[in-house]
Amino acid sequence: MINVILIGFQILTSSLLILFILLHAGRGGGLSDMFGGQMGGSMAGSTVVERNLDRLTIITAVVFTFATVLLALRLNS
Repeated sequence: MINVILIGFQILTSSLLILFILLHAGRGGGLSDMFGGQMGGSMAGSTVVERNLDRLTIITAVVFTFATVLLALRLNS
């Protein structure tokens, strides 16, 4: 039962991680440009939305890592 819950949680976190990574800016653009927040190429720094997206991506990656390790330990024992 707990393995099914962990696998479902793993699928959820991996989907969120894919979504957050795809929302990041590539060479130019990204989430801020998608919603019309482009300030120009000469403006250095990131917007609040991009910083929050970075934080969400890092938190999701850490949760995904712990879920992967926990799932591997549960399946091997």
